[in-house]
Amino acid sequence: MIIRPDNREADELRPITFQPGIAPHAAGSVLACFGNTRVICAATLEEKVPTWMRVQGVKGGWLTAEYSLLPYSTLDRKARDISRGKLDGRTVEIQRLIGRSLRAVLNLEKLEGMTLWIDCDVLQADGGTRTASISGAYVAAKMAIRKFMEAGKIKEDPFTDSVAAISVGMYQETPILDLCYIEDKDAAVDANVVMTGTGRFVELQSTGEEATFSPEDLASMIALAKKGITEISGIQKRVLA
Repeated sequence: MIIRPDNREADELRPITFQPGIAPHAAGSVLACFGNTRVICAATLEEKVPTWMRVQGVKGGWLTAEYSLLPYSTLDRKARDISRGKLDGRTVEIQRLIGRSLRAVLNLEKLEGMTLWIDCDVLQADGGTRTASISGAYVAAKMAIRKFMEAGKIKEDPFTDSVAAISVGMYQETPILDLCYIEDKDAAVDANVVMTGTGRFVELQSTGEEATFSPEDLASMIALAKKGITEISGIQKRVLA
């Protein structure tokens, strides 16, 4: 038995909500809240594709994502990337992960000649910003697609499945689900798992923080992640319904 900072059970998610319509000018948007982590996820459609697709004659459309921690989202002010003149490595890694995760459940051929932009802006960071971004981005993108279909810009829904993500880790020698910042900072192992609604893995990121972990530890963490993502998928469905 362990006592978590917020008194949750080892296999218990933080309170999770997706508040729709947070950005009125976006085609689809939600405020994704995983406990005290809050991320605005917005989707917009651009009626053109990246230059590399046109040059290479690649058919279909594209989805790309951008991610940022707003300066006031962390305990110490984080300088904006534009003020430093470049993206930091963490930002690049996370926005690529968001893009890969959504493209895994998207038939890009049905977005012919269009780019779906996903923007994830972290208002408050308390651990799990990338997993909240992925889970919220799917809901925002799905809302946007519905709007485009109603307007006749897209004929068929390009999504083949849903997608969500959650963090797991080894904390005080115990596998736990959905790490807050304190747990993430002190965890011996930190992992992020991205899965589809039908239970297919998209990505596994697992790192020992100056520690190692056994196959049994990994199996326990994956089992927790499956449980958590199943619950998140249910929340996504209820919001979209």
